Amino acid sequence: MKSLFLSAVMMSTAMLGTGPASAQSSHPIKNIVLVHGAFVDETSWNGVAEILKAKGYHVTTVKNPLTSLADDVAATNAVLNAQDGPTVLVGHSWGGVVIGEAGNNAKVSALVYVSAFAPDKGESVSALSKSGPATPGVKAIRPDNKGYLTIDPAVFPSAVAGDLPKEIGEHLAAHQMPINHTAFDAPAEVAAWHVKPSWYVLSAKDQLLDPHAQAFFAERIKAKVTTVEGSHSSLASHAKEVAAVIETATGAK
Repeated sequence: MKSLFLSAVMMSTAMLGTGPASAQSSHPIKNIVLVHGAFVDETSWNGVAEILKAKGYHVTTVKNPLTSLADDVAATNAVLNAQDGPTVLVGHSWGGVVIGEAGNNAKVSALVYVSAFAPDKGESVSALSKSGPATPGVKAIRPDNKGYLTIDPAVFPSAVAGDLPKEIGEHLAAHQMPINHTAFDAPAEVAAWHVKPSWYVLSAKDQLLDPHAQAFFAERIKAKVTTVEGSHSSLASHAKEVAAVIETATGAK
């Protein structure tokens, strides 16, 4: 599929700049792996990836099949295994569940959660979502006749991408990547945040993953927290801030 966030992230990168290429010199970790969430593809990371690449980092995006938790973890581990040294592993939204499992990989030195779930061992997205009031985005999730989930296209732009141009939200809504409902039902088998240093970007205007839930996750995993006044798509609308947090994580000891 063509780049979903391309127009928005190009604007963000152009307006915010990328900084000097020498910025990486004080950071020992050069590898960064980015894991996307449900309903979108790996191009959702384009803006963040371009900023980090311009600073000299080796950045790889994972293409999650979204067929099951195990399949997404396997795809992420395949990318991690191909890295040539210590790696910062980053997950957006559903990708937080994936990095909690794949973060157990020996090459992972730090974890960064961006508007993301951070389940403990035995917890699932479905169970966690029942513990609080449903957001507008969650209320709009619909299954098809094969059990794959998408968000009502009429609700998607405001609930998921409220701080992106309307045409970008509409494009995203029309080109969603469905996720198998069994992925949300699968309990986490590993919670790598127990043993890996963690960072969290909290999106204060998120209408898909409740900001209060994000705050709960961030506190529980003892993450270093950065709050942005963004929607669930803050990885695109606040690409510079998200990239800065990831860069900070490359200095993890």
